[in-house]
Amino acid sequence: MADAPRMVFLGFGKYVRSDRIFAVEPIRDEDRGSGARTRVWVEGIPEPVVASRSERAILAEMGVLPPRARAAPQDENLF
Repeated sequence: MADAPRMVFLGFGKYVRSDRIFAVEPIRDEDRGSGARTRVWVEGIPEPVVASRSERAILAEMGVLPPRARAAPQDENLF
């Protein structure tokens, strides 16, 4: 079943269903401490959930964005 909801990892040990996420917002400047990168609004939760992953990574895992075409620098084999 290709359209089945996926569990999306937000970081900090948090997972939410992809069909319950209705907004993501990158955290900017001084609010971005202790690994906080993105606010994620989830249906049924009144306050946004703070995620340690980027909005792009979350959207890609939801299937909204295609995964990166090339490996991230930290994933490249240097030897």
